[in-house]
Amino acid sequence: MLRYGIHEDQTVLNQAAIDRRYIYRTIKRLSDVTLSAAGLILLSPVLAGVAIAIKIDDKKGPVFYQQERIGRHGKHFMMFKFRSMCVDAEEKLKELKKYNEVDGAMFKIKHDPRVTKVGHFIRHYSIDELPQLFNVLAGDMSLVGPRPPLPREIKQYTDYDKQRLYVIPGCTGLWQISGRNDVGFREMVELDLQYIQKSGFLYDLGIMFKTIKIMVFPNGAY
Repeated sequence: MLRYGIHEDQTVLNQAAIDRRYIYRTIKRLSDVTLSAAGLILLSPVLAGVAIAIKIDDKKGPVFYQQERIGRHGKHFMMFKFRSMCVDAEEKLKELKKYNEVDGAMFKIKHDPRVTKVGHFIRHYSIDELPQLFNVLAGDMSLVGPRPPLPREIKQYTDYDKQRLYVIPGCTGLWQISGRNDVGFREMVELDLQYIQKSGFLYDLGIMFKTIKIMVFPNGAY
C-alpha cells in the first residue's frame, strides 16, 4: 500500500514505497518513449499545421513557448507548448492576478485577454500541449502524471501539497479528465494524490483513453 495514513480528508503518501516501484517505473518509461515518439511522427502534419497557423496569426512571436516547471523531487526543467498567448503575456500577468478564477496556487481566468485567436482554438482542444511529447522523450515528463507546477506556485505549497512531486509530472492526469479548469487547486491536489496511490499500467492506459476523448469533446479547457 502506498498510502500509510489518512487524517480526516487528507492523504499521506509513503514516498519510500513509491520510489521502490522500480518495475512499474521502468516499464512506464519504455512506454513513454515508444508512445511519445510514435505520437510525434503520426502527428507531425498537425504539428506543422499549427506552427504555420501561429506564425500567420502573429508573425513576430515564436511558435513554441518554453516555461520553467518543477518536476519529480523538485527538479527544474523547461516545458514546451505551442504559444497560445501574446509575446508579453508574462508582463501582463501582474495586472490580471486580481481576476484569478481558481483558488490556491494556480492562475486561470476564462476570458484571458492575452490569448491569441489561434490560441483560443488550440487551448480549447488541448492541441497547445502536444509539444510536451518532446519533454516525455527527454524524461522530464511522463504521458500520465500530476500537472507540473510553476516555481511561483511551489512557493505557496504546503508540505502536504508537495507530495504531488513524488512522481514524474505528466501531460495528462486525473485533473485533466475530471474537469480541468473547473476543478480548484485543493481538488487538483487530492486528484493527484489519488492518482499516485492508484497508479498502474491499466490505470494509466484508462486515463490516456479518456484524455483522447476529452480532446475531441473538451471538458473545461481554456
